[in-house]
Amino acid sequence: MTIAPGTDNSVRSIDAGLAAPVYLDCNATTPIDPAVLAEVIHYLQEDFGNAGSRTHTYGQRAKERVNRAREQVAAPAGASPDEVIFTSGATESNNLAILGLEEAGRASGRMHIVTSQIEHKAVLEPIRELERRGFEVSTIAPTPGGWVDHNAVIDQVRSDTLLVSIMAANNETGVKQPIVEIAEGLKQMDAYFHVDGAQAYGKLHNMFDHKRIDLISISGHKIFAPKGIGALIARRRGYRRTPLKSLIVGGGQERGLRPGTLPVALIAGLGTAIAGAAVAFGKRNEHVLAIRRELLSSLEPLGIEVNGDAERSMPHVLNFSVPRVDSEAAIVALKDLVAISNGSACTSQNYEPSHVLVAMGLSEERIAGALRFSWSHLSNFDQWDQVTDRLARMRV
Repeated sequence: MTIAPGTDNSVRSIDAGLAAPVYLDCNATTPIDPAVLAEVIHYLQEDFGNAGSRTHTYGQRAKERVNRAREQVAAPAGASPDEVIFTSGATESNNLAILGLEEAGRASGRMHIVTSQIEHKAVLEPIRELERRGFEVSTIAPTPGGWVDHNAVIDQVRSDTLLVSIMAANNETGVKQPIVEIAEGLKQMDAYFHVDGAQAYGKLHNMFDHKRIDLISISGHKIFAPKGIGALIARRRGYRRTPLKSLIVGGGQERGLRPGTLPVALIAGLGTAIAGAAVAFGKRNEHVLAIRRELLSSLEPLGIEVNGDAERSMPHVLNFSVPRVDSEAAIVALKDLVAISNGSACTSQNYEPSHVLVAMGLSEERIAGALRFSWSHLSNFDQWDQVTDRLARMRV
């Protein structure tokens, strides 16, 4: 199977000469931007040196590209390049940010964590692991609109709170969380503030540059870079680094926090993706908003129920339920038109009710019917009427 642009400029899969559905599951993973792909290929085929090799120009060019990527990754957060730690993705970054603070928590007697019920499992599971090891966890319920109240978060922070971990935007609903407000509320407190930015880094402006955000997790494959690359930004407080401890041991790469040979090509791709997103922000936003308007207009006759506060939603995501339509059946009925999902790609194979929608207090019927459409600036689709018609005929 190869991936190529369709005749309508959308990303399609081509298998045995047959065009597959238009891909509208970008919250699960994005296609690779053409400029990113060219950069990755260059550093795989041409400048393929090891960034740790100091005895020849191949290694030097690789090191220079890694250093430039640090600058590109750090820029949206207003961070210093040496505060960027390259990882395999947001899951590893989340684990390093959370489990990596365990020793500091025990040494200081700060063994309390605050998080929300709607976090990705890559945050909830490491926190549950710390809970099993003796930490206390306060978990905040979301509003019916799918966002946590910043005051509810701050009210749970105590003198012995080690960490507050709240995502930037929810992967299932696309609802943005009040990160800046939480950061403001933590100004006079010692707790470390971690933000899972997988769904939003490079896509939202003026969210991640607040100096009170200590830790930011980033995922390459959510922002048009390859899978297998990500980063953790660990911001200093004054001259003090966040007291993280490595989860693995080996070489001294990434200040000893993430040992292993750096994947230069993937790092170059991540840097290019984030830099490109900043330059094209306005144009991309305009395109995805136009798609959103078309989709909502087409679905209006169905009387859909939007899951999550539409005013707080990322512009490229729509989670909705059609009354009397089951999501699994709908996905099958639409599979030759659009590739969509009904929840997190990390847990969708379990066919369990979405923990996010359950936490929001939605009815079982509404949760069972929830569909997630997520698109990008590379998406283009003009058959919304067919989608609406098929969904309408499925009502029972």
